[in-house]
Amino acid sequence: MPLHHRRILIVEDEYMLAFDLQTELEDAGAVVIGPEPSVARALSRIDREARIDAALLDINLRGEMAFPVADALAARHIPFLFASGYDDTVIGTRYPGVDRCNKPFSKPLLLGSLGRLLDAAPARHG
Repeated sequence: MPLHHRRILIVEDEYMLAFDLQTELEDAGAVVIGPEPSVARALSRIDREARIDAALLDINLRGEMAFPVADALAARHIPFLFASGYDDTVIGTRYPGVDRCNKPFSKPLLLGSLGRLLDAAPARHG
């Protein structure tokens, strides 16, 4: 299982969606970090965590674009997916090559996308 024991950060401001994502990832064997509902809390969590294997990032967090969070993840070489209803023009030029799961998304699509993301990235330790 590609998500087994992998530490996945969820950055999502919609409580019920964040809860559903957390449940789905935990059911798939992941260790969920967060969910964090804002840019400030996500940045603080990224700074505090010794290990994050991947992240699932909503683009719009309470009206604030989450690009500082994406930049912080990229700076630490943490792979991430955008989970959003926004189209590719919003993220394509700034984050080429970063995949996006369209909201609403299915569990198999989400888990498959995260699995491919983790398979393509080296395992992170410590």
